[in-house]
Parts: sequence; C-alpha cells; structure tokens
Amino acid sequence: MAEAVDRSIRTGEHLAVQAGTGTGKSLAYLVPSVRHAIAEEDTVVVSTATIALQRQLVDRDLPRLAKALRAELGREPRFAILKGRRNYLCMHRVHNGAPDEPDEAALFDPFAVSRLGREVKRLHEWSSDTETGDRDELVPGVSDQAWRQVSVTAKECLGVAKCPVGTDCFAERARAEAGRADVVVTNHAMLAIDALEGYQVLPDHDVVVIDEAHDLVDRVTSVATEELSASAIATAARRCGRLVADEVADRMHEASDGLAMILEELPVGRLDEMPTALAGALRVTRDAAHACITSLGPERKEDVEGATSRKLAMSLLEEVHDCAVRLLEAFDGDEADRRDVVWVSGDFADRGKAPSLRVAPLGVGGLLRERLFGKRTTVLTSATLTLGGAFDTLARQWGLPPSSSVRKAEGAASDKEPPSDGDAPRWSGLDVGSPFSHATSGILYVARHLPPPGRDGLPPEYLDELQGLVEAAGGRTLGLFSSMRAAKAAAEVLRDRLEHTVLCQGDDATGQLVTRFAADPRSCLFGTLSLWQGVDVPGPSLQLVVMDRIPFPRPDDPLASARQRAVAARGGNGFLGVAATHAALLLAQGAGRLLRSMNDRGVVAILDPRLATARYGGFLRASLPPFWTTYDPEVVKAALKRLDAASS
Repeated sequence: MAEAVDRSIRTGEHLAVQAGTGTGKSLAYLVPSVRHAIAEEDTVVVSTATIALQRQLVDRDLPRLAKALRAELGREPRFAILKGRRNYLCMHRVHNGAPDEPDEAALFDPFAVSRLGREVKRLHEWSSDTETGDRDELVPGVSDQAWRQVSVTAKECLGVAKCPVGTDCFAERARAEAGRADVVVTNHAMLAIDALEGYQVLPDHDVVVIDEAHDLVDRVTSVATEELSASAIATAARRCGRLVADEVADRMHEASDGLAMILEELPVGRLDEMPTALAGALRVTRDAAHACITSLGPERKEDVEGATSRKLAMSLLEEVHDCAVRLLEAFDGDEADRRDVVWVSGDFADRGKAPSLRVAPLGVGGLLRERLFGKRTTVLTSATLTLGGAFDTLARQWGLPPSSSVRKAEGAASDKEPPSDGDAPRWSGLDVGSPFSHATSGILYVARHLPPPGRDGLPPEYLDELQGLVEAAGGRTLGLFSSMRAAKAAAEVLRDRLEHTVLCQGDDATGQLVTRFAADPRSCLFGTLSLWQGVDVPGPSLQLVVMDRIPFPRPDDPLASARQRAVAARGGNGFLGVAATHAALLLAQGAGRLLRSMNDRGVVAILDPRLATARYGGFLRASLPPFWTTYDPEVVKAALKRLDAASS
C-alpha cells in the first residue's frame, strides 16, 4: 500500500485502497505523504470522518513517525490538526457575550435556562485555562446551545484586523500552525468547504488523503445541504431590526409568517413540483432579504459592537436569501436536468420540530470530479470500499469513471499509465486484504428461518432469536439496529429476560457506554447508526455482533428515493445503485466491529432472512468479509457457547 500511495503521488493518478482493520493503513499513507511534503516543501492534507481517527493520527501515529523519520528526512516533520472555526472558542464572544436570543423552549423552562447558565459559566472559566480553545478538549462537554454563546461561524467572524482580540484568536492560531505544517489533519466537512464553497480554509496543497472514504459522499452532501425555516427568517429579521428601517425589517417578519402558514399546510416529504403558493412565499422571502442586505449597505467603519451586530445580521440574511434563490432555481428546466432535491422536513426526521424546507444535491460526483479530483492528487482509503466485490459502485458516486486498473495486494505497483478516458480522471484500485483469517476466525449466521421484518417494530420471533444468541454468547454482544425505536424495544424486553447487563444508546454518552461495555464481558450494548461504524472493542467483551435487519434507507427518505429514481431514469437499477449500496456499506461496517485484533473470534448474526433469500442478497453478501457461513441456529449457538467457555 505504501508503494502504491507513493506511486500515486509521483504520477498524479488517483488511488482507491481497501485496507482492512489491522493492516496499518495510516502508516502506509503517512510515510510517503511526509516524504513528499518535505521533499517538495508542500503540505499534504489528510481528511477523516471521525474525531477518533483524527486524534489517533495527531496524538499517536504522527508523533511516532516524526521522531522515526527525522534522521532520514533531515528534519522532524511538522503536523497540525485543523477544524472549522465553529469548533474553537471565540474570545470576543467570551468577553462580550453573544447577541443570540434564548431558545424559545427555554423561555418557559427555568431548568433549561439555569443549565445553560451553568454551562456558559464553565466555558468562561475554561477559556482562561485552555491552550487551544478546541471544543473536543473540553471534558465533559456542553450542549450545542451553550457552545454557540462562545463561538462564531466563519461568516460571523469579524476578522483578525477588526477584532479587538484577534491576535489571541484560537482559530487563527490553528490556521497559522496548519500553514507551517507538512501534514494537516482535518475532516471531510472542512475538505468539502475548501473544495466546494469557493473560499480557502485549508493551506495550499497538491495531495489529499481521504481516510474513511466510505463516508465521503454523505459528508459532502451534508455540507451542500441547506435549510430554510420560518424561525430562521424571523431570527434574521430580529438581527437586522435595529440596523435598518422598521418597514424594511417588517418585510422579513411578514415573509416568516407567510412561509410558516404555507409549510403547515404541506405534507412532509419530497416535492416533485413547486407549489404555486410556496413559490410566492419564497420570492417574497428572497426579495425581503435582498432589501435588508441593500439597506445595510457596504461595510462601514464602526465600533466593534456595531460591526459585530452588522456581521451577524448580514450572515443570516445572506443565508436566507441564497437558500430561497436555490430553492426557486431547483425546479427550473426539465425534471431530468434538475440537480437538487427539495423536501419538506418535519416529523420525517425531527419529531415535534416545526416544518422547514431542505434542499440537497441529487449527487456530488460532478462536484468532486471537478473541484477535488480535477485539482489535486487524491488517495481514498477505508476498510470498506469494494461493494459487491468491486470499487466501481463507490467510484461512480465520487464522479470517477470505471477503472481499468484494479489489483490485489500481491500485484506489483507499476508506473505505467492505464488507458486514458478523454478528460476523465485516471485512477486505480488496490485491495490489500486483511491480516485476519475471516473463514477461521468468524462465522456469518443468517437467520433464514425467520419471517421477513415488518414495519411495526421487531417481530416476537426476532426477540426470541436475539435472546437465544445472547444467552449462548454469555453476553458479549453488540446489537446494531436499524432504528433507535428497535434498539430501545429490544433493550427493554431483554432486560426482563436476561441476567446480563443491557446497555442502550441514549442511556449515557456513547463513549461512556462503549467504555462500560468493553470493561464488562458479560454486558450487551444496543444502539443504532453511530455504533455501526464507531465501536472498537477488541478482546472477549465483543464476540457477537447482531444486526436486526438489512439497513436499507427508509422508503420515504426524500434524497435516497430521488436518487433511485434518477438512476432508473438513466436506464440503471435504482434499487441496487442507491438502496442496496447504502445497505452494503453499513453491513460491511457493522461486520467490521467483530474482528479488531489477531486473537478475536466470534459471530456476525443477521436476523433478516432476505440476505439469504432475496435476489440482491448475493450483492450484499459479496460486500461482507469472507466469514464461514451458516443458516443453522443450533450450529451457531454451539459455537458461541464454546467461545464463551474458552473466554471464561
């Protein structure tokens, strides 16, 4: 892998590398990256999806490499971590307070107000002790509402020249340190902002390594998604209320009221056509925001307080205006040419939340192809990049053409260029395999005898099957569920039936739950999405991973359903191209929780019989590690009992 990464950097050909847990992939891409950065006096950016991997790179891998390579390279490599401005304390906010209005719910909840006050007081005390101002270093953490009182977004920032405490700015210090570094570690969101948003937030670089690349499309999509709500318009109106004439600000209040009335009448879900009344409300919102922006006028020499108020107002007004414009333009032209998906969000994702409009790109491949792969050499790596046995499924989502060069680890790295496809980016794929012997270390059990899953929660047969598996394993179980409702229901039932401790996501901070689970081999941990990808528990505490069902996206998910329809319109298989791909990635990530060290043994149990009986089951199974497979519940229970006895 290190040779392949080195070749990619030298030739400019992009590289996708699948490397299983335990292969040492971070060292394999860091060594050639560091050498290139020092030899060319350039910066290499490493992007990850999780805080845990960022901390591993900055706290463990890079310090060790820096010392080990110092003599070989002539000096010790420099490295830094860089996050979005919102992740750092703003000392101007700390000293002067935030002009944010309190959360509407908190106005009627004295306990919420007092809790917020305690958290903000703690943040003020912490501001005198911290060296970095990095939110992730505050343990225990605080609520998002409290953090907003002491932080700003990039658009809200006054800038170093105008801020009275600009020389002490934590975010600017982090950027300055990154500018001097050979390797900068950041996250997918920052990478997307730098590549897609039109303004530079990362140091100049010609090579980027994307670890946890299976998450890239979702993270870029999230950055490119916008939301417009009546409350956001009302907040913008209040922010500019004292800075513009009353009649101008009143137009924003009227726009807020109008949009709220219309959204309450619209059903939650995707909009295939723009309702006439909604289009009218969006035009009113667009024009009202434009009038306020015009009334604020160009930036003037003001005192700091005035400059801060103006900056905050302008930031919100521009967001409202630009989102209204994008929503209106989303329905221009023929349906086949549309690039955005629009939906009404409410109970679909956030129960109890007032409805809002959301707009997201139908796909991000074109953006990535033009603004990432077209400008710098890119290495993408993860333990799960081949779906159905091939790289091409994810490559299409990244905007890369089908590859003519995919090889296994034993294939020699060559400097010979593959055939060119016009202006399409050149790339190759490499599967370096895994240090684990999956066929002798793990069992894949599919409960083919169970009924297909229904829509009304977990069937009784699934709970009985789960109970039998956990009892055979003696605890030691990570339960991965497709919804929080299913996870909580299973935890509630099994707590009454089992003598083992059953922890459930939401009972405590996820990190604390994982720590307790790892410390008690007889315990179980049940949860949903973040546990499918974020748990690293080697040893006897985790010998059984259970998945309740194939994790297809919800049928009413507006973005997934729109993408399926778009694939079908181009003559492809929308289900396989979108829903099955989504499920395959999560299944592979979930199965990857089992074997985390060379001595690990265990079972991945999938209760959904469709993995064995449906036509798409072969594609999904080909995305899983090559475990020995069985459909016999007695065989798998006997194996779990033997493992439990050996571990005890």
